[in-house]
Amino acid sequence: MHVDQSRRFEGIWTFDRSIVHKSAEILLNRIQRYRPELQSKIAPVLARIATGSMSDINQVDPAPFADRLVTYLQAGQYKLAKAYRSIAEKERKERLVNSITATVRRSLNPDEILNVAAGELGKVLGAGRCLIYRCKSSDSSATLQHEYLLDSAPSLAGRTWTLQGNPLFEEVVQREEAVFIEDTQTDARFSMIKDGDRTLKSLTEEWQIRSWLMVPVLHQNQLLGMVELHYCGTTPHILERDEVEMVEAIATQVGVALIQAESFANLEDLNQQLEALDRTRSNLIAITGHELRTPLSTIQVCLESLASEPDMSQDLRQVMLNSALSDAERMRKLIQDFLTLSRLESGRVEWRIEPQPLWECVDLALSSLQARRMAASLPQIVTQLSTELPLVQVDGEWLVEVLTKLLDNACKFTDSQGRVTIRAKHHEGAMLEVIVADTGRGIEENRLETVFDRFYQEEGALRRTTGGTGLGLAICRQIITNWGGRIWAESSGKDRGSEFHFTIPIAPTGDNKRTVQRKRTSRSRD
Repeated sequence: MHVDQSRRFEGIWTFDRSIVHKSAEILLNRIQRYRPELQSKIAPVLARIATGSMSDINQVDPAPFADRLVTYLQAGQYKLAKAYRSIAEKERKERLVNSITATVRRSLNPDEILNVAAGELGKVLGAGRCLIYRCKSSDSSATLQHEYLLDSAPSLAGRTWTLQGNPLFEEVVQREEAVFIEDTQTDARFSMIKDGDRTLKSLTEEWQIRSWLMVPVLHQNQLLGMVELHYCGTTPHILERDEVEMVEAIATQVGVALIQAESFANLEDLNQQLEALDRTRSNLIAITGHELRTPLSTIQVCLESLASEPDMSQDLRQVMLNSALSDAERMRKLIQDFLTLSRLESGRVEWRIEPQPLWECVDLALSSLQARRMAASLPQIVTQLSTELPLVQVDGEWLVEVLTKLLDNACKFTDSQGRVTIRAKHHEGAMLEVIVADTGRGIEENRLETVFDRFYQEEGALRRTTGGTGLGLAICRQIITNWGGRIWAESSGKDRGSEFHFTIPIAPTGDNKRTVQRKRTSRSRD
């Protein structure tokens, strides 16, 4: 018989009589060597083995062997049953993890991911409350939006949850692993740490948190959020290690799902930006082609006529020159708008911010508009500015630019029988709101924000009845935003007029001692 010396010997099973006798003889001799005091008992047995008298079955008492065999069988069955239960429980939890993972990974909506995970975890683990929220390790608090709740537990949804000073949160962030408090009433940390004027122990009593599990949602060692399980019974709840591991596994999958959803959202944003860039490129080509080709053609025709017709009358010659100069100015303005927007977007503008009277800037803008347009083609322009308006803290030259572009835009889309109104109102706070309203074409609701895009045109590039680069409103937004204000459009729809609103900062109180009334008096004397 060969025995593997590297394996532990535990016993043999055989029905061969000679092997049994020989094994018994060897074992008894060894026992006799180490336990000489048992020789009186061992010697008769060895003699019976030697004479072969062990064959009489009636001389053997099987009870001890039967009891031991039954014990071995029962122990084996218990181990098998325990192993089966362990495997079944492991399979159940794996199926649960896979089910929750599949559910959260199917969604690209972060809110849906967190809601599903909170609901499934809370149900399976029998928690009174399950919270999942987004946070960073440096956050002092988080707003709770995703909650699973049993009927008996009070809701925390919509509340601000304090993180800074919470010993569990700090321990989880430091260790980057789950922390479980079996009994918050006896844990010393909860009576020592304060949340404002209250201990965390009183907080756990208010929200009935007897046992508390906190698991981090991590991705590449970066904290994305937190999973909390609250057991709200009157006695502590015991969580097995494999249950905590299951929550950790689901938290890991939630982290992956959140990153996946964010990546998809970022990709969507990039696609939208690329589409916007493509539209901008197309609009730029169409607009510059139209705005450059048309005046260039006019200038070329005028110059060719002047060169080929030496006998042209002086009046007609002057008309040709005026047309060429007008279109040259149109081209200059186009290039100037490009350069202006480029300077604003790159931050290369040197602002001269100082107190300015609004009415003075409005007058300069109106003068510029009237100098460039024939009075007969302009709609009625009405100024409704209170004499008690405060001074504004802006760059006057650029404010005139904003007003000029808004007035030019209003007059462009309002016929001569229409009306353009300029008014302003002082809100509570440090901002003044200016409104340029017209009775012209109006703007569709879905385009109230689009009109501020670069190169946006109300009409298609091939069927426009009005000129322009589509940069005016984009320039206005850049200017107003740089001053800390905002600009927006309002309209009731097509052919119902439109209003452009913008806010600008008011000058400090000391500078407003020079009242607008004094300025108006000075202007009337001039």
